[in-house]
Amino acid sequence: MRLPEEAELLRIFIGESDRHQGKPLYETIVLEARRRGMAGATVLRGIMGFGADSRMHTAKVLRLSEDLPVVIEIIDTPERIAEFLPDLDAMIQEGMITLERARVIAYRHSPTS
Repeated sequence: MRLPEEAELLRIFIGESDRHQGKPLYETIVLEARRRGMAGATVLRGIMGFGADSRMHTAKVLRLSEDLPVVIEIIDTPERIAEFLPDLDAMIQEGMITLERARVIAYRHSPTS
């Protein structure tokens, strides 16, 4: 797949314990992005954060949290991102979704042997 220089970066902020149809929500989102053939997706696990309810989520030893912040980043063309947004809206019960322009400098993969 070749990405144009101008792409979009979709960021999804959810909790680690968020689920969709019994599976972790972050996993469902990434697998769906892959099924659609999107350019790439990464899940980042935060060590501390809070959201709209201002409840603190932290990985501190004295306060173990099973609901750490998770950020999913997906990059692709604006059209493919736009097609994915309605499905994301249906999956995500609480969290935040942001979208920004991204300039793709390189998008490469190693040939399989």
